[in-house]
Amino acid sequence: MFDNFSFEYPWFLCLIFLFIFCDIYCKAQNPAYYFVHLKIFKNSSSNKNTLIYIIKYLAIIFSLIALASPIKILDRQLLKKDGINIILDLDTSGSMRERGFNKANINQNRWNVVNSVVQDFIEKRINDNIGLVVFGSSVLTASPLSFDKNSQKEIIKYIDIGIVGEQTAMFDSLATSINILKNKKAKSNIIILLTDGEDTASKIPLQIVNKLAVKYNIKIYTIGIGESNRQILNFISQETGAKSFVANSKEDLIEVYESINTLEKSDIDDNILLLKEYLFFYPLFMGIIFLIFYIYLKNKD
Repeated sequence: MFDNFSFEYPWFLCLIFLFIFCDIYCKAQNPAYYFVHLKIFKNSSSNKNTLIYIIKYLAIIFSLIALASPIKILDRQLLKKDGINIILDLDTSGSMRERGFNKANINQNRWNVVNSVVQDFIEKRINDNIGLVVFGSSVLTASPLSFDKNSQKEIIKYIDIGIVGEQTAMFDSLATSINILKNKKAKSNIIILLTDGEDTASKIPLQIVNKLAVKYNIKIYTIGIGESNRQILNFISQETGAKSFVANSKEDLIEVYESINTLEKSDIDDNILLLKEYLFFYPLFMGIIFLIFYIYLKNKD
């Protein structure tokens, strides 16, 4: 019930005990005046009205609670200021229909496995700006850079093999990904390319792709599965200061994404925005009511 309740200035609550101490041990030397037109109150130390005494305490306590500024935490949000821009560049060509990549379920095709593993990767990159590019005979930007992980996971669920053709326009997809990332300000800009074959349909040569990646300081991590051209993938990663990986099973693929997750970290621990509701008005209102009531009773004939 009180999990999200706290005080902004809790040290004001210590004044409650100071007030109690002074009320007991600090005796007034002179009669007190509340307003110049009111009569001097008689010393009522022995006949002090219990109700007045309680009301005085309540007025002070509620006022000090208001000064302590009670708040309710409505939500905690991560600030996306230290994240990484990531483009997930995924092969959806016809060869992704091959089965047997998941040894625990040989009926799953390569794309089914990739789809599942990539969704898990997206979920772990809490503080990062992620975009989705898929390629076959042509290239499709499935999602621009976004922090909305739930939407991206929904989008990738509906992407299927052959959505943009059966061939492999790998270099064109990298050019599209670079175009999305160029001039984007972030801690780091990276592309994670996953493919199971060689380029068969691109119009843009690899040399141009690599030059653009280097020019805009974009690292290209490559993941080869199946019959991919390991030499080409390794060359792409080396030229851009990244790393190339090979995955021969679902377990390998999970390890590869975990490795990239470790290599490209985001600083998220201290970037938390608290949405707060301020509640000081309620104890302040009660404090004023009790104070007015106290003055009224003290001055009542």
